[in-house]
Amino acid sequence: MIGKDIKAAKAQAHRLADAMKRAGQPISLSRAYEIHAQASGHADWNTMAAGLRAPVGQGFALGDVVRGRYMGQPITGRVHALKRKGAEHVEIEIALDSPVDVVQSAAFSSLRRRVRATLGPDGRSVGRRSDGVAHLDLS
Repeated sequence: MIGKDIKAAKAQAHRLADAMKRAGQPISLSRAYEIHAQASGHADWNTMAAGLRAPVGQGFALGDVVRGRYMGQPITGRVHALKRKGAEHVEIEIALDSPVDVVQSAAFSSLRRRVRATLGPDGRSVGRRSDGVAHLDLS
């Protein structure tokens, strides 16, 4: 399935380059790749292609919408970064839809817009709070 996704993305970039040529504003194929990647929400073609070729782990891919809990608080967001950490773990960074307060004190708060954790195969972070609850739970 991944092979079809990368082929489809390349085909879309080719169609874009052809359409621009027919419109009298030719662009290079490499520029078409970059435009297609950015229009799809990626920083550049290499980032998009890497995400399409090899999802890093637990079925997550760049740009995926995820839901779960971070430090006991419900969260939703998009996968911003993934990094393989050994055979069974993945480091994930999530850009949150709305900030989450990671402090349980009435005296002050600490809002985060992005969270990062190393997940095990069960979708729960390796890091735990003092009460044993996983920092991040996407299971």
